[in-house]
Amino acid sequence: MNVPNQLTVARLFLSFVFVALLSLEDLPYSKTAALVVFVIASITDFLDGYLARKHGLITNFGKLMDPLADKVLMCAGFVLLTRLELIPAWIVVVILAREFLVTGLRLLASAEGVVLAAESLGKYKTIFQIVTVIYFLLYLAAGEALLRFLEPVFNAFYFGPDHLGLLLIWISLILTVWSGWSYVWKNRKLLGDM
Repeated sequence: MNVPNQLTVARLFLSFVFVALLSLEDLPYSKTAALVVFVIASITDFLDGYLARKHGLITNFGKLMDPLADKVLMCAGFVLLTRLELIPAWIVVVILAREFLVTGLRLLASAEGVVLAAESLGKYKTIFQIVTVIYFLLYLAAGEALLRFLEPVFNAFYFGPDHLGLLLIWISLILTVWSGWSYVWKNRKLLGDM
């Protein structure tokens, strides 16, 4: 297994660590640790694609598993932030629906011997989703001792879920729907036998 694919598998593993840390509310500094793990997992998303393209290590495994690992990480982040009442559930349902739809298209394509790689618009969507989740994780971690210095920043500018956070949520939602529609439209021939 080449290095980009190892990074993809590592991101899947880190997604589970992230879920565990953000779910353990009684563990000291769990939100800060979840933030660190999420950031590291997000960096692997950039690195695996960069290394695969730079060194010609693009594989069918990577084309399939890289976007899947992204979806696992992002869905975990949004679901947990919904559980913590930071993001409205209906928005997360739309985001999850888009991810399942695109995954379904990839499975249809795979059944026909075609591998659908991620598109540029989907990458922008992922970047904004990562920024959104990191923002809310910073917001959560600001209440813990290691990052308490951030708490006045959030309070002074009235950020939190109701201002900048809301803007980030809406940008992520719009890019999610737009990229999902674009992906379906470009690959509509796969749905031709419906």
